[in-house]
Amino acid sequence: MKKHSSLMRRVIEDYSLIFIFVVMFVTLSLTVPYFFSQQNIIGLGLSVSQIGMLACTMMFCLASRDFDLSIGSTVACAGVVCAMVLNKTDSITIGILASLACGAIVGWVNGAVISYLRVNALITTLATMQIVRGMAFLASGGQAVGVTNESFFSLGTSMLLGIPTPIWITVLCFVVFGVMLNKTVYGRNTLAIGGNPEASRLAGVNVAKTRVYIFLIQGAVAGLAGVILASRITSGQPNAAQGFELSVISACVLGGVSLMGGRATISGVVVGVLIMGTVENVMSLLNVDSFYQYVVRGTILLLAVLVDQLKSRAD
Repeated sequence: MKKHSSLMRRVIEDYSLIFIFVVMFVTLSLTVPYFFSQQNIIGLGLSVSQIGMLACTMMFCLASRDFDLSIGSTVACAGVVCAMVLNKTDSITIGILASLACGAIVGWVNGAVISYLRVNALITTLATMQIVRGMAFLASGGQAVGVTNESFFSLGTSMLLGIPTPIWITVLCFVVFGVMLNKTVYGRNTLAIGGNPEASRLAGVNVAKTRVYIFLIQGAVAGLAGVILASRITSGQPNAAQGFELSVISACVLGGVSLMGGRATISGVVVGVLIMGTVENVMSLLNVDSFYQYVVRGTILLLAVLVDQLKSRAD
């Protein structure tokens, strides 16, 4: 009986969020005008594409008991760098590589400061959030950097099988990082560090190096998101992606990634991203005032954290 009860509890924990999303999606499709239209569903996918990419790597940060508040600034700075380098060299490849390198450097600095200098992740990433955003404004002169090579725009606007390329890239990120989490030593070490850093170190895991890799990959993916965002809006904008970090963390926590570390699933993150995106999409369709949208997003984050706390106490 006890074993049966434990199994039922695990099934409820694993599939309850998916069930909630399906019920919510069907209900909204039947009650909200134009929600289930092809144009709106594609728009919904595009609106969560960059959030989804970043949620894949934020999942690893949270699972290892860390988090990164600098990703929004990194996305903006990487977009500015991509636009400036592309205009200078007229090479899309070099522009993209420069953007990825920019993001990776920011991530490496975050990881190194947190891991080797033992500075709290909140203080470190709060500082780099300001520094990187400031660098984006300085490099661009406070103005949007227009891209002169129109071929670059196809990265954000092209379609494959009727679905925009950014959505395909996000799906690829979900697959790649899902495999990394569940099938690789890197993923197992991340969860182990989040569960008990000291025990992981005694078991032979290089905790400091793993944390640096987690932040480096986080930064590189933020650089990729910056490239795609710049392509979609046809310029690198230093004030872009403001608030991305809170949306990404909210989606991850809503998807069951524990703030206490050691617990994460890629399926939960996917559903968390979709729920957050769907709620924002519906509020826009219903012309809900932007001030109320802030309240709703904050409430969702608070409820997700409370649920995470209850789960941690139950365990």
